[in-house]
Amino acid sequence: MGRTRRLAAAWAGAVMLAVGLPLGSASAADAAPRIDLRLLVVDDGGPAVGAIRDELDTAGTPYTRVDLTASGRARIDEAFLSDTVDGRPRARYQGVVLPNDNPFGDGSSEMVALAGYEKRFGIRQVDAYTYARPAVGLNYPQNSGYAGSLDGQTAQVTSAGSAGPFGYLRKNVPFENNDRDVSESYGYIAAPLDRQADGAAFTSLVDAPVPGGTGRGSLVGQYTHDGRSELVVTFVYNQYQSQFRLLSRGMVEWLTQGVHLGASRNYFAVHVDDVFGSDDRWDTELNCTPGDVDCPVGSHPADHDPIRMTAADAQYAKQWSQSHGITLDFAFNGGGSEGYKEEHAGSDPLAQQLVADQGAFRWINHTYNHPFLGCVQNTAVVPWKCATDLLGNVRWTGQAEIASQINDNRSWAARQGLALDNDELITGEHSGLRTLPQQPDDNPQLAPALTRTQVAWLGSDTSREPAQRALGPALTVPRYPMNVFYNAGKTAEQVDEYNWLYTKKSDGGSGVCENSATTTCMQGPLPGASGYASYIVPLESRIAMGHVLSNDPRPHFIHQSNLAEERIGYQALEKILGDYRELFADSTPLVNLRMRDIGGELKKRADWHAAVASGKVSGYRIGSDVTITAPAGTAVAATLPTGTVQVQGTARTPFGSAYAGLNSGWATPPTAGQAAFALPGDTTPTMRSLPQHATRVQAPAAALPVPRGVSHRVPYGPGDTNRR
Repeated sequence: MGRTRRLAAAWAGAVMLAVGLPLGSASAADAAPRIDLRLLVVDDGGPAVGAIRDELDTAGTPYTRVDLTASGRARIDEAFLSDTVDGRPRARYQGVVLPNDNPFGDGSSEMVALAGYEKRFGIRQVDAYTYARPAVGLNYPQNSGYAGSLDGQTAQVTSAGSAGPFGYLRKNVPFENNDRDVSESYGYIAAPLDRQADGAAFTSLVDAPVPGGTGRGSLVGQYTHDGRSELVVTFVYNQYQSQFRLLSRGMVEWLTQGVHLGASRNYFAVHVDDVFGSDDRWDTELNCTPGDVDCPVGSHPADHDPIRMTAADAQYAKQWSQSHGITLDFAFNGGGSEGYKEEHAGSDPLAQQLVADQGAFRWINHTYNHPFLGCVQNTAVVPWKCATDLLGNVRWTGQAEIASQINDNRSWAARQGLALDNDELITGEHSGLRTLPQQPDDNPQLAPALTRTQVAWLGSDTSREPAQRALGPALTVPRYPMNVFYNAGKTAEQVDEYNWLYTKKSDGGSGVCENSATTTCMQGPLPGASGYASYIVPLESRIAMGHVLSNDPRPHFIHQSNLAEERIGYQALEKILGDYRELFADSTPLVNLRMRDIGGELKKRADWHAAVASGKVSGYRIGSDVTITAPAGTAVAATLPTGTVQVQGTARTPFGSAYAGLNSGWATPPTAGQAAFALPGDTTPTMRSLPQHATRVQAPAAALPVPRGVSHRVPYGPGDTNRR
């Protein structure tokens, strides 16, 4: 066992003893209570509890919500928290999330019931956002600590945090500062009390330097007292902020002691569209793209200067992928290569190079010639609209044409010896799918064509429709468009178009940013020489990282033009990968899936989440045995300790795969809908007897500041229209 694992084991053992979970034995296992795998979330409507709920929802972790603002809400008492099943004491909830350390008020019987329950069953409690004070094991912040904004500050995981629930992080936890005019965070940095109450201890897990001081203070820490354990969080956050997303995994794993339903990973996949084809170029004088319907047609030089990768670009792509440990997905148009050969004496060095190096990439059918496969476009008007027949009916691209584009590209790949997964497809511009405002409906000929060609996974655009849906036999795989433009192969083109879109008319922009509720204007134009590296690249990295940290497997896409000429696409990708490596330990790598596997992940999640939402999922732990019930045939999502096995009769198979210090993944239950697991080790929770008046209950926490930047999401910048 390595040093980190020994530390983690020691930390876990210390915590179990601290909260009254003695080492198991045969008699202890017989006496072990049943602990249901469901959380209790007491919600005051604030952003911190809302963020934790979002984390649980995304992972597919069941919980019961008690809304403190609702009249007639359930009252928390002993009967609400526990009962007896088959003669065995049952804890209905494996962990408790509270808005603060005591949200119920003076003399609350509910807090007394919760405290006794936590002590009796060894249940942990997260204080989502609370004031630093002796009642939670900390000095008041005014005593050599700090209270105020944390915008732009960098916290750090302590050695105890690294050996415990935050070991998946490398060290730093930066706080966002997206808008200098908006306060985006608030918190209390305070040192633990020098002298704790008898039997109490405070261990800081994430701390930060005291601004203007010389010491450090806790932002997240474990407070053990009276046989209970609380995770004390002394800063406020919302579900979108990266500081929360970095810590949310550890908060849940601490609360559940590494045993819970649902799973979470960090995903990143990059699709490169139009490979073998060429892309029209942005004209910096016309402020449009010749070839587009809204751009004047003429003899301008840009009209005849498309952007296309070269053989050297292909070699660079292979080297880059290998050195950065990420496989790019190339969505290709075979007709682009044939068209190039017609104009260049029958030769296409790019195709030759990519086919020779095909194993370095994954390949996706992007249709043969990249036509628009929706309605027939009437481009005589700007913006274009769907053409109609004499009776006013919309004219659609036919089923035969769609099928031909799919099959011709497959045939071209076969002639080149190019390995291809035939059940994946991305149509040109995601055409055929509904395109607002001009085409509010799918092309009715698309689904039959997908059936005819046996397509199972169809790329779509998250900016149009973020959720997966069915179309004929296929399920969509929504993709995030990156704000690295398809018509830019050079930095100057990218910055010029960016300025046109995101500056005010008074600054020479188009005014789009002033007329759209979802687009933010920049303060002024970016400098052509440095604006891409200094502004656009960091912004795109933050937007993409927001998706990565949200357990979101949906891929991002750019275009082959961004890997040509000045290869500007790599700068954004390298920033994302570099930032990730600085934040996460090696135990938590980026998960890089191909399109069909992303689609499969989204489908399993949809089924699991629907089952959770309808109350058809349950689970419980008795000692080292875990039982999970779900509808027959529904894959079970869980996160369990390393070494866990699934038990099916006499067979014992390893569960899931290692990620972030635990094992997680999918398990298909037997036909009866019940799956059994055996946890490693011999630690078995047991009941504790409570002497009279054994539990202290601290005074309720006062109302705490929540700045506007936490109550309302602060966008990263232009183009940040969807953080999830």
